Amino acid sequence: MMNIRSLRRVSLVALIVVIGLTSCRGWSQRRNVNDLNTQEVSKSSEVVMAKLYDYRVVATYPHSNSSYTQGLQYVDGVMWEGTGREGHSYLQRIDLNTGKVDRVASLPKDEFGEGITHYKGNIYQLTWLSHKAYLYDKDGELIRTIPYRGEGWGITTDGERLFLSDGTSTIRRINPENFVTEESICVTLDGAPMDLINELEWVDGSIWANVYLTDAIVEIEPKTGAVLGYVDLPRLRDMLKDNPEAEALNGVAYNPENGHFYVTGKDWNRLFEIEIIK
Repeated sequence: MMNIRSLRRVSLVALIVVIGLTSCRGWSQRRNVNDLNTQEVSKSSEVVMAKLYDYRVVATYPHSNSSYTQGLQYVDGVMWEGTGREGHSYLQRIDLNTGKVDRVASLPKDEFGEGITHYKGNIYQLTWLSHKAYLYDKDGELIRTIPYRGEGWGITTDGERLFLSDGTSTIRRINPENFVTEESICVTLDGAPMDLINELEWVDGSIWANVYLTDAIVEIEPKTGAVLGYVDLPRLRDMLKDNPEAEALNGVAYNPENGHFYVTGKDWNRLFEIEIIK
């Protein structure tokens, strides 16, 4: 699997084809790579070139290798996680020191859970193809479901608004009450739309996101959609031990108390605390 650092050594057109950069259409409208329009660029007249950030591993924690991580968020000293796969989709809390899981809600067995976020005392959990989000109270008791168009991948909040990804290069700002789209943001890497935006986290005015099928997380400027920088994390995968079931890197959370990030992956048996160095 190529990572973003290696991909940036090739031409922009090759990069678009390899990691699936597409136009900003939303709704996860998939197209064959032969149909990709490599001429489409950001609406911004100024192209921002993304920077490569460094990082260091601060701590390593146990993580359940049966948790197919789709969403991760650290809130008031508690690590929350949303998991996926039909029959294994949960909203749960993680004890960082032991890796023990406390499941507070389960999705129906035919639904595939996706990203989570806390918003004004409640918790949202997306579904991939069921076109609805689950809204819980702070203890995981279901309040209601909210329908929406398209696929659900990642979700985050700046404290006032919600932002949703659907696997394309579009992040949508949505109404928290009814999930109606209020604004669409085209995510671009070095001026070209970047597809496969996945799990989201709001950090100090930026949106951080996993890029599906890469070992990287990116920092996105929410007003322009430009990728400001990225962190390449293949070394974390190398640090996994006896974990053949480990799949894609997924899950990014932020601790505002110390400025550190937490990252893990689908069925990874480790969760990493890292410091990002710009």
